[in-house]
Amino acid sequence: MTGEYAVLHGAKAVAFPLSKGQKMLVRNARGSDLVWEALDENGDVWFDAQISLYDFSAVKTSDQEIADRLQKILKSAVRLNSEFLSTWSGFKVETQLEFPLNWGLGSSSTLLSLVGDWAYINPFFLHFEVSNGSGYDIACAKADRPIMYQVKNDEIQYSEFGFSPKFTKNLYFVYLNVKQNTESEVKQNADKFKGNTKAIDRISEISKTISTNKSFVKFLELIKEHEEIISKVIGKKTVQEERFGNFNGVVKSLGAWGGDFVLAASNEGEDYVKKYFKKNGYHTIEKFDDFVL
Repeated sequence: MTGEYAVLHGAKAVAFPLSKGQKMLVRNARGSDLVWEALDENGDVWFDAQISLYDFSAVKTSDQEIADRLQKILKSAVRLNSEFLSTWSGFKVETQLEFPLNWGLGSSSTLLSLVGDWAYINPFFLHFEVSNGSGYDIACAKADRPIMYQVKNDEIQYSEFGFSPKFTKNLYFVYLNVKQNTESEVKQNADKFKGNTKAIDRISEISKTISTNKSFVKFLELIKEHEEIISKVIGKKTVQEERFGNFNGVVKSLGAWGGDFVLAASNEGEDYVKKYFKKNGYHTIEKFDDFVL
């Protein structure tokens, strides 16, 4: 919700765990390999691989790039716990998403959290072995309520808080029909906040205020200011300037700018919001209260 990019340089960020996630089932199996099947929200296989437990390379796979990523995760897990996968027995692993794969709602972070549980390791340690992100999404994978998250002096601090203002009925998530590459976006934009204490401190203040604010008018002011700060620092137009200039309300990017979901906030009512975005070609519109834990 807040703190994108700036969270990597000490800004406080507000994040919301979602009602949809990912499940993983691990079984012992014959042989000495690991057979991996990833299912989508409909139960169809979207990725599969037979992985050697000797070096975690793919003996065969439907997607080499994903298999290479999985190899990196498993190798890192073993470095963190040498007993993990040390037996000579094989395994059958099945994961299943509860949301469409292209939505970009954390298929990677939930996988890291699940592998961390399986390997009896801290999922944050695993995350920082394989990713350049802040780790807030790992915290969300474990949370039952919204969190305030901060990384400062190489120390992670986060806590859950209650968030139940009446205006959540005026909030919607809209999918932009583009799956953003978070890793590359972070590399391009996060360092632009380095040393910018004024922007970082103001984003932290906005995050703290949002966590306790009950006024919809104030909320609109805060997310609009937040967008303007990020826009100025990274040198990109806000998503509202680029796509939704005539929307009656405020549209805010979420996470890496340019793809995945945006937050739409308006007191014009559900019919207006859905008609507006569908007219502009965006048909996935989820109500905040149905989407967030």
